[in-house]
Amino acid sequence: MTSSLALISEGFETTTDGHPPAPMSDGSTKNNNSETRDELNPFHSMAHQFGLAADLLGLDAGTREVLRQPDRELTVSLPIVKDDGEIQVFTGYRVQHNFSRGPCKGGIRFAPDVNLDEVRALAAWMTWKCSVVDIPFGGGKGGVICDPRELSQGELERLTRRYTVSIMDILGPDRDVPAPDMNTNEQTMAWIMDTYSMHVRRTTTAIVTGKPIVIGGSHGRREATGRGVMLICREAMKKLGRSPEDTRVVVQGCGNVGGIGALLLHREGYKIVSISDMYGCLHDQGGLDMPAVMDYMKENGRLEGYPDTDYLDNKEQLELPCELLVPAATENQITSENAGRIQAQLIVEGANGPTTPRGQEILDERGVMVVPDILANAGGVTVSYFEWVQDRMGYFWTEEIVNSRLEQVMVKAFHSVADMAELHNVNMRTGAYLVAIDRVARVYRMRGVFA
Repeated sequence: MTSSLALISEGFETTTDGHPPAPMSDGSTKNNNSETRDELNPFHSMAHQFGLAADLLGLDAGTREVLRQPDRELTVSLPIVKDDGEIQVFTGYRVQHNFSRGPCKGGIRFAPDVNLDEVRALAAWMTWKCSVVDIPFGGGKGGVICDPRELSQGELERLTRRYTVSIMDILGPDRDVPAPDMNTNEQTMAWIMDTYSMHVRRTTTAIVTGKPIVIGGSHGRREATGRGVMLICREAMKKLGRSPEDTRVVVQGCGNVGGIGALLLHREGYKIVSISDMYGCLHDQGGLDMPAVMDYMKENGRLEGYPDTDYLDNKEQLELPCELLVPAATENQITSENAGRIQAQLIVEGANGPTTPRGQEILDERGVMVVPDILANAGGVTVSYFEWVQDRMGYFWTEEIVNSRLEQVMVKAFHSVADMAELHNVNMRTGAYLVAIDRVARVYRMRGVFA
C-alpha cells in the first residue's frame, strides 16, 4: 500500500468527507416546503425504492410490512462529565432493521445533524447492502447527536463508552456488530470493544469491525469501501464499453471512500479531473496527480491552495464535464434541482443515498447509468464481514487474500444486479433492490413467523 493510502486512512472514517449535512427529520433545510422535505427525507427515499421492487416481486402485504419496518429502535440519553467538570447530556440511537439473515451490521456516526429518520434509512440500506453482496448479516445503524470537533479526545472516549454501555443489551457478535461511520474511526471501535469486553469479563474482538489490526482488525479494511467503488467502476465501464484512459472522473469527497477511491482509480489509468472536501473542489481537465493531491490534503487539512489547479465552489462540481461521477460525500446531492445538468454518463454512488428518487427519474430519462449505493459502496461491509469471520476463528488473512476475496464478491454482485435489471427492464438501482429484497424475503418465508 502506498504512503498516500496509508496517510489518509489515519483520520476519521467518513463517507461524508465533511460535506454539508443531510436535512433534519423536521425538514429544516434551506427550502422548507413539504415537497422538498419529502424528496430529501432519506427514509422516504428508501421506502420509495423498496415499494418499487416489492411491486415487481409481487410481495404480499404482510411480508412488505415486516421488511419495511425496523425490528427494533433504541433511543438513549448519554450524560458525560466534560473536561471543565460540567455535565452535558447527548442523545444516541441504535436501529436494528432486520435479523432474518444474521446479526445486524452497521456503522455508528457522530454528527450534529444525526436524526432518527436518517438512522432508520441507513439501517434499512444496510439490510439491502448485506443482502445484495450475499453476506449473512442484517442491517443496523447507530448515531450520537454531537459535534466531535467541539469535544476533546477524553470527552469523545467518555461519550463512546457511555453510548456502548447504554445500548449494550442489544449488542453482541451474534446480535449486532457496529463499525465506523461518519466521524468515528478505529480508535472509537477500540473503545467500544474494550467497554463491551470489560462488562462481559472476556475479550470479545468480534463485537465490532473496523478495529486496529493489533486488536483483531483486518488487513484491507480501511481501504475496502474505496476499493469496492473502484471495482464497481471497472465493471460498469466494461459494460458501457469504455476504457479508463478515455474516462474523465469527478469524485465528490476525499475521505476513506472518495480519497482512496480516487487514488485507486488513478492507478487504474482514469483521469481524475476533480475532487472535493468540505470547503471546495479542485478542478483540472488535464487530470490531477492524485498521490500528490492527497499528500497535500494530509499536510494542510484541506484542498484549497493546491497549486496549478482551479478551485471551485462545491455546488459547481457535480455539473463539471466528465464521463464518470462518483458522489462519495453524503445524502441528497443529486436531486430534481440539479440532475438535469449533470454531464456524466455513469454515476457510481460511493456515499449512502446521494441521489433522491426524483433525481433518479431525471437521470433515467436522460439515459444516465447509476450504480446504486447498496452495491457500489458495499466493499466496506464485505471486508467487515471478513474481519468478523477472522475474529471468530482466530486466524487472520493477508491483505492479498482479503483484496482477492473482496474482488470476487463485488464482481459477482455487480453481474447479479445487472442481470436482474436486464431481466425486468429496470435501472440498476431497482435491480439491486430486487436482488436484495428477494433474498431477505425468501429467508423470512422459509423461517416462518414465530408465535
